[in-house]
Amino acid sequence: MPLDVEAFIAHGLDRLPENDNLPKPRAFPSAAMIDDNQYNPCAEASPRSIPRGNVKKIRDWRGSEIFPSTTRDIWIYTPPEFDPQKMQPALALFNDGAGYVHRAGSVCAPAVFDSLIDAKELPPIVGIFVNPGTPDEPVPDGTYPDRGRSYEYDSITPRYVNFINDELIPMVESTLGCELNADPRERLICGMSSGGICAFNAAWHDSSAFGLVLSHCGSYTNIRGGHNYPYLVRTSVKKPLRVFLQSGKHDLDNWLGNWPLANQQMASALEFADYEHRFVFGEGTHSLRHAGAIFADSLRWLFSTE
Repeated sequence: MPLDVEAFIAHGLDRLPENDNLPKPRAFPSAAMIDDNQYNPCAEASPRSIPRGNVKKIRDWRGSEIFPSTTRDIWIYTPPEFDPQKMQPALALFNDGAGYVHRAGSVCAPAVFDSLIDAKELPPIVGIFVNPGTPDEPVPDGTYPDRGRSYEYDSITPRYVNFINDELIPMVESTLGCELNADPRERLICGMSSGGICAFNAAWHDSSAFGLVLSHCGSYTNIRGGHNYPYLVRTSVKKPLRVFLQSGKHDLDNWLGNWPLANQQMASALEFADYEHRFVFGEGTHSLRHAGAIFADSLRWLFSTE
C-alpha cells in the first residue's frame, strides 16, 4: 500500500523511505493521547493585565540567496516599550515559527515573553519566528526528502546558521532599526522535531551566534545524519552551550529511529561531556503540549546567570 505522505507530515516525519514496504510508524496508543492531554500551557501564557509586546508578520519573504527560490513567512516580536534607539535586545529565534508564535497555541511564546519580561525574569527580547522555505517549483511525487523543511532543518551542515547570520538577522535588524545583542549567552534558538535538531545544529556549528538551545522532541535520528550527534558531543571539544531537551516516552518510533531513545542518548552525551544541560522526559507524544507546559521554566533556566 502506498504511504500516506500527508499523514507522515502531520506526525512530524521528515522524509519517506526509498520504498513503501517498510512498516508504518507505531500508532499512538490511546493512553498516550490521554497522557499528552495532561499538559496545559504554562500560566505565563495567559498573562494578567500587563504591557504587551507587538508581533509583526512578514509574508512570503524571499530574500535568501543561501536557500534561493524559496518563500517563507516570518513573525517578529518586539517587547513592550520597545525603543530601537535605546535597546540592544536579546534574541530568541524559533524554527517552524508558526507553531510557536500564535497566542492560542500550546507554547504561546509572545504571551510568555510578556509575562517574564514584566516579572524581570527575562531581558527585553526580540523573537524571530521563521517558517521553513517553500520552494517555488512544485515538488514531484516521490521526492519528499528534498522538500525545503527537511533540507534546511535535518542537514547537519552550517548552511542554516549561515542563513540566519548572513541574511535573516540583518533583515530583522534593518526592519527594527537596531542591532540585537551579540552575546551568545543572550541568544536562544528553539525548535521542535526537525526544528529541534536544527536548533542544536545551528548552535553547534556557530556557538558565537547562539549559546542557548531549546529542543522539543528533537529528531536526533537517522534522517540526514542527525543520529551521529551523541557521538560527536562525546568526542568533540566542548562548546560553550547551554542546552534544554524535552521529549516523552510516547514520542515517535519508526524506521528512522526511536525519538525517546535518541533524546535520552543526546542527554547522556551532554552529561558525559559536562555540558550545562537539562533534560525533561515526560509521558507525551510528538507534540508541543509538554513543551508548552514547561516553556516559561525552560526560558528562566536558559537565560539565568546562575
